[in-house]
Amino acid sequence: MRYKRVLLKLSGEAISGQSESGFDPEALEHIADEVLGLHSQGVEVSIVIGGGNIFRGQLAAQWGIERAEADNIGMMGTVINSLMLRGVLSAKAQGRLEVRVMSAIPINTVAEPFIRLRSIHHLEKKYIVIFAAGIGNPYVTTDYTAAQRAIETRSDAMLFAKNKVRGIFTDDPQKNPDAQFYQQMHYNTIIQNNLTVADQSSVLLSRDHALPIHVFDFAEQGTMQRICNGEDLGTLVSNVDEDVLE
Repeated sequence: MRYKRVLLKLSGEAISGQSESGFDPEALEHIADEVLGLHSQGVEVSIVIGGGNIFRGQLAAQWGIERAEADNIGMMGTVINSLMLRGVLSAKAQGRLEVRVMSAIPINTVAEPFIRLRSIHHLEKKYIVIFAAGIGNPYVTTDYTAAQRAIETRSDAMLFAKNKVRGIFTDDPQKNPDAQFYQQMHYNTIIQNNLTVADQSSVLLSRDHALPIHVFDFAEQGTMQRICNGEDLGTLVSNVDEDVLE
């Protein structure tokens, strides 16, 4: 097994399926199957999920809501998504494993407070841990949160799930048929080319701590298990010489 402990980054849209908002039962079923399948292989799994299926920045701009307030609303959206995902995972596991939600915002009646060493202890006990409410402050994306939590919990890699996009391209492959695919690339390429695959602050943090990032199509079943078993699927972002392109 290449990785013993990983953090999975999901967007809020991952659980809304084909809808623009809300929860899609099939999407939740797929997420649960993939996470439980990876966990069953002995990999320690934590998760950060966005809140875009509940609240988007465009809505805040439409109403003239200031950024700090909008981010607070978004953080609460991630708490809802985390609790929903915990419920689904726990139901499918049928009591065979513990799933914990740890929140950066105090909300003790429904989630544990985030304490770094406690989260590591949970992972060592083979619990699945879901990190909610970002890092507790506005102006910080869930991409950055994912990188920070991965580093804090001594994770071996971050698995960055995308929807029907198999990795990173030189351009949008749906708009440009000549766009080429990166099998592996250096963190600096994302920064220098201003690629929008992830928030740049999260890429910089990952680079500074040598945290590998795997960008892959989450729609394909079993991809996470294959990546953790050593297959190079999707795009690997790390301190590597670039395998530019297919």
